[in-house]
Amino acid sequence: MAPRSRKQRHKKPPSSVAPMVVTPSTVVTPVPLTLSKPDPSIDALGFFSLENNVPGLSQLILQKLSMKSYEEYKLVLDGGASVSGFGFRCPQEMFQKMEDTFRFCAHCRALPSGLSDSKVLRQCKRCRNVYYCGPECQRSDWPAHRKVCQELRLVAVDRLMEWLLVTGAFVLPSGPWPCLAEAVQGWDTWFSMRHLQLDATLDAVLGSHAMTTLWASVGRPRPDPDVLQGSLKRLLTDALSRPLTLGLGLRALGINVGKIGGSTVHVVGASHVETFLTRPEDYDELGYMFPGHLGLRVIMVGIDVSAGFTQNPSTPILEPGTVQLSGHRGLYHDFWEEEVETGRIAHPDLVVTFHPGFHASPDLMEAWLPTLLLLRDYEIPTLITVYSHQELAASLQILVDLDTNITAYGANPFASLKPEQVYSNPNKQPVYCNAYYIIFLGSSCQLDRRQLEEKVDGGV
Repeated sequence: MAPRSRKQRHKKPPSSVAPMVVTPSTVVTPVPLTLSKPDPSIDALGFFSLENNVPGLSQLILQKLSMKSYEEYKLVLDGGASVSGFGFRCPQEMFQKMEDTFRFCAHCRALPSGLSDSKVLRQCKRCRNVYYCGPECQRSDWPAHRKVCQELRLVAVDRLMEWLLVTGAFVLPSGPWPCLAEAVQGWDTWFSMRHLQLDATLDAVLGSHAMTTLWASVGRPRPDPDVLQGSLKRLLTDALSRPLTLGLGLRALGINVGKIGGSTVHVVGASHVETFLTRPEDYDELGYMFPGHLGLRVIMVGIDVSAGFTQNPSTPILEPGTVQLSGHRGLYHDFWEEEVETGRIAHPDLVVTFHPGFHASPDLMEAWLPTLLLLRDYEIPTLITVYSHQELAASLQILVDLDTNITAYGANPFASLKPEQVYSNPNKQPVYCNAYYIIFLGSSCQLDRRQLEEKVDGGV
């Protein structure tokens, strides 16, 4: 697909409007909710790509979650149905059914329905994360599995502990930072700064009724306290990685958050990951990163933004010291023409996209191209995150080919510490949310292709 001419306009009818907001006093603002024609969706592509590695897995997931179709599954992610409305009779049944969605042989990819009566899927006793249909498959798979077994043990615990975040039983520590924001350069200094408050929070969760109920329901022994505490810390970094990565971008680009009227960040390509079950306080930490700011407006834009994210009543006024969240459902280049260019929505000081995935699929690349060119041509400061060094190299090459001016890239000091397993390929090396970042501004790339390959091959 050829690049469009610079600042080319896309004309579409104006979108309908529906509200939402968040604050450190945190608030959520009215931003248009548009229902666009079907477009490549990273949520949908991710779900159906399960079939590539494990035929029948997507149907198994729907069956175990008591759903009839992907559309019903998507309705829950979009906020159009209750997260607790899967029809489970008790927590034990819910956790059992959810665990059943991981039951397939990690070596031969056999599902329970494909096994003979004499065979049954059994977990790896070390990680409790992957399954095998028999000793032969487990032995054959061990050379690959041994490299990731320890990390997958963490994944298995985190997968269960995450329920505490969903139910609200684990509330993140919050409040103004007790030290200079410039001193907080990563998780080590963040944990040190929050030390006393964090210890009290973790102790309260570990001793809570919700924790007792969780482990009484999952059908396996409760791990030691230090294992549970480690999981809570990883989940905390996962929840805070996105807001603090926004702060990293504001810092790195020297954006003035003390300007009259406040500052605006657009999160482009936002999906259910950024919006499903997002609560007002989830972005408080971004505000505390910039004491004295005059308001931070964060607008989530994407075709997979959860409908429930835009339901709260809100006020368009951006008060000093508040972080205001809002959502728009649709493509960013359409949003730009219909809302930004018309003056209805603030021009962004920064655009951030978490894991766009345009390197992985021609369909996604085609969908992203108008937005990437718009950001380049309008010289919008942009930060992109990726999961791995391999993805970093591929994404950098695409951006070089688009003649973007890459100003910085590297390991993200606020990357999530929670390992992410590839669902349908369990022995693939786990990755970490927001592991690396790329910042670009305008065109005329500073690095030619050979220089870029040398820098990436040499490490970041």
